[in-house]
Amino acid sequence: MDLLELSLTLSAEQQPRAEAALEELGALSITLLDADAETPDERAILEPGAGETPLWNALVLNALFEGDADRRVLTDALREALPELPPERIAFHEVAEQAWERAWMDRFGPMRFGRRLWIYPSTIEPRPDDDAVVVRLDPGLAFGTGTHPTTALCLEWLDSLDPAGSTIVDYGCGSGVLAIAALKLGAAHAIGVDNDPQALTASADNARRNGVAERLSLHAPENVPATMRGDMLVANILAGPLHELAPVFAGLLKDQAPFALSGILAGQEYELVERYATCGFAGLRIAQREDWIRISGRRGTG
Repeated sequence: MDLLELSLTLSAEQQPRAEAALEELGALSITLLDADAETPDERAILEPGAGETPLWNALVLNALFEGDADRRVLTDALREALPELPPERIAFHEVAEQAWERAWMDRFGPMRFGRRLWIYPSTIEPRPDDDAVVVRLDPGLAFGTGTHPTTALCLEWLDSLDPAGSTIVDYGCGSGVLAIAALKLGAAHAIGVDNDPQALTASADNARRNGVAERLSLHAPENVPATMRGDMLVANILAGPLHELAPVFAGLLKDQAPFALSGILAGQEYELVERYATCGFAGLRIAQREDWIRISGRRGTG
């Protein structure tokens, strides 16, 4: 089925509000490009280092939707989130699914997170490095490539841990990148949870590509085994669902298990920290990358 691409030209200050609105509207993917670059290679986003932010004044944001998405609904929602955005900066294009996948692969390059962890598209052979832990990734139509600050925050958190022999829960697994990264870093088993069947398909495909499919279990939220308990949890979704899911996450984790949450815009973290503190989580810490937040800590009050 053909897809619908929505393109915006906007300022760096407007980007977080636009992304949040488009994710709420069900965007299948969101990519960012430097609007002032002159060539395709210069336009491609490379993941900034820890603590760094892109220096671009203007961005091109491309969001992909199902082909039958209502353009008027999308436009009205954007105008509400960004009332200062001129209408002429919103454009729609019909895109063949395979053509979009090729274009996405052209923009996606190798990215490093933390000390050991690298994300490579499947079309590029990794450079030899004895210390590197490499995840080969094709996201399909699911969110999670590492190019977004929320995914980067979670990957850096995983790289800072020693998950050897553990079971990790990746709630809202998207492309499976976080679960697969944990497995490549030494986790014994990963449980991916997502309410989007396309995400579960993308996660399964990427797990096979990385040789870890036998160690990844995938579930819709309603099918998660009632007795399942993880040694760690990562959830890269949105602040609203994270607020609602706090007691669910408490029930999914063993005592003292570490966890990380992202998909949180700056300013939303305070209410979430209070919520998780009252739901049996402790040692809560905040990290920020651009306008996005990661909250980490552990299950239990001791």
